[in-house]
Amino acid sequence: MNQTEKADAHLSAIQARIAAAAREVGRDPASVHLVAVTKTFAEPDILPVLAAGHRLFGENRVQEAKAKWPALKSQFPGIGLHLVGPLQSNKVKDAVALFDAIHSIDRPKIAKAIADEMARQGRRLELFVQVNTGEEPQKAGIMPKDAAAFLRHCREELKLEILGLMCIPPLDEEPAVHFAFLAKLAREMGLEHLSMGMSADFETAVQFGATYVRIGSAIFGTRD
Repeated sequence: MNQTEKADAHLSAIQARIAAAAREVGRDPASVHLVAVTKTFAEPDILPVLAAGHRLFGENRVQEAKAKWPALKSQFPGIGLHLVGPLQSNKVKDAVALFDAIHSIDRPKIAKAIADEMARQGRRLELFVQVNTGEEPQKAGIMPKDAAAFLRHCREELKLEILGLMCIPPLDEEPAVHFAFLAKLAREMGLEHLSMGMSADFETAVQFGATYVRIGSAIFGTRD
């Protein structure tokens, strides 16, 4: 089995698990988008997944994405690239130019910088607000109690179209609790999309309404 066939087998296995989890709760499997997260993986690891036909990818850092994705995007038309890690103010210009979606808007300063930069570049990205559901001081994300006001600020003051919410549950807590909470919050805010679930818990996330799951190691293997 060559590298493309292996990649295709991994993708097919993940898609089958997504579909089974979705059907178990009466959801259409097509409503769940698989974001293949390529953080720390180089071009030789990514090419077989592209050759297998996958086109939706995620990166955690702007600089790392900038080093590898422009060439891949020119080689493979139709790639959607999502920033799923934290964004610093000094990287907003590059992020807006390179990515098609940002999952990690979590403070007014970044929201304004993105709004200004999208206007400058004439680009409209898909945008998610990251919620710190575990209220962890070391983790990015808006606190749950501030989420509704922040969303209003993004929509009314900055004229940003927010697609949905994103979360990363605490490592030592049951992810289902956090997925259920984020889904409830999204419903209250009238948001359709949920970016939640990674390699270890994506099936649970799908059952709680995830529309984007962010999966790295289950597709590419363990990182060095």
